Order: sequence, then C-alpha cells, then structure tokens
Amino acid sequence: MKLSRLIAMAFASAALTVGAATQPVAAADNPYERGPNPSNSSIEASRGPFAVSTKTISSLSARGFGGGTIYYPTSTAEGTFGVVAISPGYTAGQSTISWLGPRIASQGFVVITIDTNSRFDQPGSRGNQLLAALDQTIADTTVRNRVDASRQAVMGHSMGGGGTLEAAKSRRSLEATVGLTPWNLDKSWPEVEAASLEIGAQNDSIASPGSHAIPFYNSLTNAERRGYLELRGASHFAPNTSNTTIAKYSIAWLKRYVDDDTRYEQFISPGPSPSLTNGISDYRID
Repeated sequence: MKLSRLIAMAFASAALTVGAATQPVAAADNPYERGPNPSNSSIEASRGPFAVSTKTISSLSARGFGGGTIYYPTSTAEGTFGVVAISPGYTAGQSTISWLGPRIASQGFVVITIDTNSRFDQPGSRGNQLLAALDQTIADTTVRNRVDASRQAVMGHSMGGGGTLEAAKSRRSLEATVGLTPWNLDKSWPEVEAASLEIGAQNDSIASPGSHAIPFYNSLTNAERRGYLELRGASHFAPNTSNTTIAKYSIAWLKRYVDDDTRYEQFISPGPSPSLTNGISDYRID
C-alpha cells in the first residue's frame, strides 16, 4: 500500500474512533471497501453488484490517446471508486478488450477502455496513453465526482500488457497492473512498485510466457506484490473474448490492491492449484 493510502486510512480510522462515542460507526475499517462479501460465484459472474453506465470519449476529444469508453457505477451511495485504464494489443482496437469494461466496472471501479493513437504503437507509447486516459477520466465532468484519483490501475493485452509496466515505471503511484499475455522487449522491471499480476497463455506463440510474462514476473522484485497466472492450453488471443479465469483473478487483484480489500486475499493466496479442470497450468505469488 502506498504511503498516501496509509495516511488516508489512518485519518479515517481516527475519525471513526472520535465519532464512536456519539454515533454508530457506518463505515468499514477500510474506507475503500465496496460491495458485498465476495465469493467465487460473485467474481466469476458476468456482472457484479453495481449497475453500470457508459460514456464515449471520441478520438477528437481524447487528450493523448485515441479515444475510448468509460464504464462507471451509476450509484455513489458507497462512495468513490478506483479508476482502471485498459489498452488493447498491437494492431487491435478497444473492441478486443471491451468485454472487460462493464465486467470490472460492475464490481466497483470506474474503467476506461481505450483505442491507441496508432494500432502500431509500441509498449512505451501505450503506457503513456494509459496514463493519459487515467488523467482524462479523473477530470471528466461525468465521472469525476465518483473517481478516487489516489487509486489508479492499468491493464492491457499484448503490447498493451507490456505498456502497463511502462506506465507503472513512469508513475510510481499506481496501485496495480494486470498484463494479459503481455509483450515487451524489455524483460527487467525492478523500477515497478505497483502490485503486478502477469497472465500468460500456455500455447502463446507470439508472447510466449517463457520469453515475456515469466521474465516480467521474475524481475518485479520491488513490486508491492507480484503474481503469475498461466492459462492452460490458451493462445495469445485468449484475452480478446470473455474469459472467466482472466476476469476472476483480475478483479480479485484490483480489489485487493486498488481497494486494499483484504476480503479478496482468499482468491490470491495461496491461490488456485493448477489442474486439468480449472484452466490454469501455472500459478505463482510473492
């Protein structure tokens, strides 16, 4: 957890203590906790407990990226939400990762899926565009009253996944990254401090785990936490269609490290045991 978060939570705890003598405590000890107690079925579901609305960001109005779609919880009854930006991969548009938008937002996040300035943009550029998308979402008049700007995360597929590490290297305040069959020529990421989950695919012939996701994971020696999950029998393009395993562990990771919600620790540690039946061929957590 970043220092700013620790300070904020300390103040929240103190406020609860002072007010306890005069009124019932209405907030959880963790001020960022959102939604009911989770279960396997709740984070595997196609939609979570929050109703979601959308807003389109056109390429003309986007600042520093190619446009996108914001997915956000319609209610702010539980407070503000962390914000997540998601990038597609090389030559791809946001339609290839759009399924993640409402799925993650409905669990209690403001999410923007983006198009990149060029479909041929490399990971470094995609990292910058993820950060630009976060900044524009935080400032957007429709959602700024429901975004907690102190809680930011990035996700991406392929070169977009490689871009998540570029973004975290550049902006050390990011809380979490999730790389989906990530690709990057740079294999060493000791600069990254965000909790980082790399999801590889066993049969990936484009960004083979042994050349990309696993070296990334191994190099994340200064990350708040690092995880590696491998999709059994899957290809590089597994993240381009709805995938329960990807969604489940991405949501758990974001909840745990963007919301600091320890209720989700049960899904991360010790985590799933690889088997022929659960679609997972490898899992590591540090």
